[in-house]
Amino acid sequence: MKCNNHRWILFIWTIVCLAAPAKAELIVVCKSCELSSIKEAVAAAQPCDTVLIKKGTYYEHGIVVDKSLYVLGEKGSVVDAQQRGEIILVTADNVWVEGLTLQNVGVSYLQDWAAIRILEAAACVVKNNHIINPFFGIYLQQARYCTVENNRLQSSAAREMSSGNAIHSWYSEHLRIIHNEVSHFRDGIYLEYTTDSEITHNHAYQNLRYGLHFMFSDNNRYQYNRFSENGAGVAVMFSRNVVMEYNEFIHNWGAASYGLLLKEIYDARIEHNMFQENTTAVHGESATRILFRYNQLNNNGKGFMLMGSCMDNVFEYNIMEGNTFDVVASSELQSNEFRYNYWANYSGYDLDHDGIGDVPYRPVSLYSYIVNQSPTTILLLRSFFVDVLNYTEYLMPFFTPDNVKDNYPLMTPPLNT
Repeated sequence: MKCNNHRWILFIWTIVCLAAPAKAELIVVCKSCELSSIKEAVAAAQPCDTVLIKKGTYYEHGIVVDKSLYVLGEKGSVVDAQQRGEIILVTADNVWVEGLTLQNVGVSYLQDWAAIRILEAAACVVKNNHIINPFFGIYLQQARYCTVENNRLQSSAAREMSSGNAIHSWYSEHLRIIHNEVSHFRDGIYLEYTTDSEITHNHAYQNLRYGLHFMFSDNNRYQYNRFSENGAGVAVMFSRNVVMEYNEFIHNWGAASYGLLLKEIYDARIEHNMFQENTTAVHGESATRILFRYNQLNNNGKGFMLMGSCMDNVFEYNIMEGNTFDVVASSELQSNEFRYNYWANYSGYDLDHDGIGDVPYRPVSLYSYIVNQSPTTILLLRSFFVDVLNYTEYLMPFFTPDNVKDNYPLMTPPLNT
């Protein structure tokens, strides 16, 4: 699953260039040079040449890179499409695009214009670029073994229907998306039919819909990312074997916001994540055989919200503190196991001093069940009536699901989170 392909790309680049028929050359583009057009310079270049774009603003679009090139922008090199179309289209393997500012792509609902599109190519690198006001930012279409690294993408999306995604992948595999900053798009990072890829150390914030969005994308890993102030943090849908670890889901807050949305997902592992100040930290629908372990859920509206067909999941060594409701679940919920979690609201005792409460903890309160059925009853929150209601249900459980309980609640938070 892990895709450490950076050295592999450099190795392939070296092999390709050694096999080139002529010595690689440096082709310089500048306003006063013989070649003042990037498009013309790329067309004149031979495989393995470097096209160096000097400081200045170039009003161009429709640049097609159809051979293995290193396209390098000097500091201050700007390519402005003036809202007229896609800027760079890569159709060859082993292309490296670095150091450019690309801006003002324009909107097209038929062609999904992008600042950089990699089309049916392998071992390409898009690195250290600044992309401003595109429709789509970096679009990987049937790409393989490509790296998108240390790019900064900014848009000004106002509505989902009229905006694109910052980094968009379709039918691709073995991607490495790392250290990117994306904001004000529809989705920060979007993967559809994308497999065996790694999404690491990215920051997605203030995007309209999701910071990261999976659709039909199996065998992927995302870790050490920060998702803050998005419509929702991350959505993983119709996917299998996804590893989610060491991420931060912070302040994804709104009427229908989630830190993490899981829908039709199977055989996943969710570990060592921080969920803080989200409307709902984790929302699951048809989430099956998932291991939730060593996560911190602090000060969320709802911690785990488990709807229909959430089965055979294990919740262990999680820290639950300051959430309005730790767990919200339907009464039909079955075959999920809670064990060795720390619940700040647990009021049991530990007579044998083994660190585990002697009385099981039931995290689903009657009031949470009522609010789930009738949201307007949230107005009664913090009232004496709710305290009496929950205590009565605690003594004589009737409405809340009997099998949702932690038989081994921890008295202190686990150390490995």
